[in-house]
Amino acid sequence: MRVVSLVPAGTEMVAALGAEAALVGVSHECDWPASVASLPRVTLTPIDAGMPGGAIDAEVRRLRMAGRPVIAVDGALLRNLRPDLILTQDLCEVCAIADGDVRSLAGALDFTPMLLPLRARTLSGIFADIYAVSAALAVEHRAAELVGELKARLLDLEAGHPPRPPRVVCIEWLDPVFLAGHWVPELISAAGGRDVGAEPGSHSTVVDLDAVEALHPDVVIVAPCGFGLDRAEQEFRDFEAGVEARGGRPPSTWDVPIWLLDGNAYTSRPGPRVVDGAVRIAAALQGASLPGLRRADRQANLPA
Repeated sequence: MRVVSLVPAGTEMVAALGAEAALVGVSHECDWPASVASLPRVTLTPIDAGMPGGAIDAEVRRLRMAGRPVIAVDGALLRNLRPDLILTQDLCEVCAIADGDVRSLAGALDFTPMLLPLRARTLSGIFADIYAVSAALAVEHRAAELVGELKARLLDLEAGHPPRPPRVVCIEWLDPVFLAGHWVPELISAAGGRDVGAEPGSHSTVVDLDAVEALHPDVVIVAPCGFGLDRAEQEFRDFEAGVEARGGRPPSTWDVPIWLLDGNAYTSRPGPRVVDGAVRIAAALQGASLPGLRRADRQANLPA
């Protein structure tokens, strides 16, 4: 079996199922496990990921208006790799190439690979995708073990739930402000909180910052999509400076704990590591730091 994964969550599923050796190509965004770094990159994008978040959002909108793809596939490389299975997705054209575009490209190949789109919008959808990938790889027994372990870890979090679930909002982009939807509200619930900004399975939505404050959160999680922890902090500091420059009230003055989370690893990708994300959200609700999690509000920096 030769597998090309055009979506990071797919790459992580293949590896977690013990089938990493089957991967012959991955997307330009695939970075976990670290051992996939040497694999050919089958996708590319004209967007410079080093630009500020607001500039990235503007460039995505410009490309869409011009009818140009945000992410494209290297067709020649795909033909040379001759995969038996291509993993794609139908959730977000910004995060990975759309399933329809892959199907059009596959129709022009001189061989017929199996195309498997990942469709998760919720935790149960993530588990269903893991089973679907395992079936395509003929390792269904490994999916049962993996999903069982992930569900057990989520159940273990219940022991640490506070008596009253704190009100939580999760911001997945800062310029403009997006509240995270899809599986994130379920991660918050598993961690012992109550997401007051979104429902499980809902689309992520653009909101005004005043509307976020009006939700009266007890805890704010900032987990920018596709950004690691240090980049999340830089985006948050720049965002706060911009709010102050416009005469607004930045979130760090709301007298609410604000936690930065490595969204790239733990919340953006509908794969096995979302459970690690729930563990980190639980730590934030309890006021504890973990790798990939850092407190950002001004109160956290005051002397005891």
